Amino acid sequence: MSGRLTTHVLDLARGGPAAGMALQLWKLDGGAGELLREAVTNSDGRLDAPLLTGAGLTPGSYELLFMAGDYFRGTAQAAGAGEAGADSGVLFLEQIPLRFNITNTAEHYHVPLLVAPGGYSTYRGS
Repeated sequence: MSGRLTTHVLDLARGGPAAGMALQLWKLDGGAGELLREAVTNSDGRLDAPLLTGAGLTPGSYELLFMAGDYFRGTAQAAGAGEAGADSGVLFLEQIPLRFNITNTAEHYHVPLLVAPGGYSTYRGS
C-alpha cells in the first residue's frame, strides 16, 4: 500500500466528531506556501478521501490549517460562559495551524485534531 496523509477532527466539548470543519492543506517548501487542497470534514469528522496519496505524497514540510472559529460559531459554541466577546462571535481559537514534515512516502501520516473552544491537541496517529 502506498503512503497517504489523513486527518480526523474530534470536538472534545461536544464529545463527538467535528462534522463540517473546513480545512486547508499547504505545502511549505521553498518560501511561499502552496495551497494544495481545501476540504470539509464529514459526519465522522474525517474526509471522504486522503488529503494526499500515491505520487501526490512527497517529502517536505506541510501545514494543515483548521478553521476552528467558523466551526465553533456554526455549532453555537461560545468561547466561555460570560467571557468577553462570546456574544459577538469572537472566539479564542480562530484558525489552528499544524505544521509537520513528511519524510517517508511509503508511510501513513495521520494528523488528528482534538479541539474545544479553549484549546486543542494533536499527535501523529496511525
